Amino acid sequence: MAGFFMPLFVKLAPGKTVDQELEAKIRTTLKQDYTPRHVPDKIYQVPAIPTTRTGKRMEVPVRRLLMGIAPEQAMNRSVAADPAAFDFFVDYVQRQDDYKL
Repeated sequence: MAGFFMPLFVKLAPGKTVDQELEAKIRTTLKQDYTPRHVPDKIYQVPAIPTTRTGKRMEVPVRRLLMGIAPEQAMNRSVAADPAAFDFFVDYVQRQDDYKL
């Protein structure tokens, strides 16, 4: 599909960073254990993954942000365990040049 872009957002243990070695390992593992279609175009290290107070990942609000929906409509920060966890994604959408919204 032309124009498709798939990022992967990862939260690492304190003191760890996404370097070339880790990125290669992630890509290789995804390609071997799943399919080449699962290999992301870019890998971004994030400070936190948004979750609800009960610990469920808030994937839909993040996906809606990435689709270009305004933050106020895409997510309800009041249900997040850490509302600031959305800040990276809001900033990413505003500054990204990976794809056009």
